[in-house]
Amino acid sequence: MSFLGDMLAAITERGKALVDFNAIPQAATPIEQMTALCASLLSSRGEAGALARAAEILGRYRDMDAAMRPAFFRILLNEFGPDMEPLIAAARRFASAPDERAAEALHHLSEPRRQNLFRLLNQTSRGTAELIGMRADLLALLPDNRDLDPVDKDFQHLFRSWFNRGFLELRRIDWDTPAAILERIIRYEAVHEIEDWHDLRRRIDPPDRRLYAFFHPRLRDEPLIFVEVALAKAAASSIDAILSPDRKVIQAAQADTAVFYSISDCQPGLRGISFGNFLIKQVVEELRNELPQLTRFVTLSPVPLFTRWLARQDAGRLGIEAAARPGWWKSPETAAALEDKLAPLAAWYLTGPRDASGRLPDPVARFHLGNGARLERINFLANTGNAGMASSHGIMVNYLYKLDEIERNHEAYASGQPVAVSAVVRRLATAGGRLVESAIIEGMKS
Repeated sequence: MSFLGDMLAAITERGKALVDFNAIPQAATPIEQMTALCASLLSSRGEAGALARAAEILGRYRDMDAAMRPAFFRILLNEFGPDMEPLIAAARRFASAPDERAAEALHHLSEPRRQNLFRLLNQTSRGTAELIGMRADLLALLPDNRDLDPVDKDFQHLFRSWFNRGFLELRRIDWDTPAAILERIIRYEAVHEIEDWHDLRRRIDPPDRRLYAFFHPRLRDEPLIFVEVALAKAAASSIDAILSPDRKVIQAAQADTAVFYSISDCQPGLRGISFGNFLIKQVVEELRNELPQLTRFVTLSPVPLFTRWLARQDAGRLGIEAAARPGWWKSPETAAALEDKLAPLAAWYLTGPRDASGRLPDPVARFHLGNGARLERINFLANTGNAGMASSHGIMVNYLYKLDEIERNHEAYASGQPVAVSAVVRRLATAGGRLVESAIIEGMKS
């Protein structure tokens, strides 16, 4: 890859001598100049000249003031969509005489020109990374600029091809991994913050710890997503049991359970491009090959939106007013009383209500249940850190990946059937549903 990058850089440099960038009207605005450059790139014929133009566009985008970027994306939307007149003509030909040739012409002309522009930009030595960064900028703008959705759809279309499973490389991260990658692991950890190098070493160096990441050939030192695994003798019921510096280390051969306790996406610009389902399944295979005595594969997962959901309910009618008191979990009596309410409510929240599109409200539950796992256990006060209490009142859950049930569970979930749960969670969810129903009825009466 280093050789290829050096070769592309050399071709780009030669191409700069062939392209007269001064021909771009200097009196034009920067956005108008970028429009001209993009149009010039799409009409390029020579490889060196195309690479030089692509590098110039990416360089100008990097230097562009953030306030100008919405205008750039709007140019991509309005000036580099499908060429409408030929498309309309092709649609008429297909309607009058539908055949393979007419369908191919219609398909070709319906593709927005910006997709080919992105492909050409991707050919530069750092083009893939630059385009991921560009999409990250676009995603930040989308909430207030929904008209730019078609541009994002084109990014997604191309990224799903460029980052499909066949191109991804699984690597185990250990203490011998280059420091630049280890620094990124510390920075990208999104679930349980890695405090320092000592904390990182505790997660990757002991014999009962593993960390695996997916990489792409065009991003050799940039992890796309990674998962942290604890090898144990039973499913973990609290994050402290995993992360405590004072925990008892065991040898890998003593473990019968692999606990996936943190999954972190690393590239904001690849949001919505799914890697996690492939990652977990491949790591399971890696672990089974290395440690055939492992019989259980479970997660210890957060419930990140549970507290937000509860805030929209009537705390008084649900009997959970005490959860608003600072430090309530430090009182054994209060904690015991709230466990009888919060655990059933969490079980119902994770398994019961779906929106109009058939989606569960919790993103982590959607991921694991949609991936074929089974909701196995609700763990009360499993994370009493500030983040855990703020997001879920300390509740974490175990999702069980039972290998002979994964496909069946996935198909059932995808078809809208009830999610796969253990008998214990099913009883809790039933009790939680009654609590919610009772609160609604009381609210209607008052």
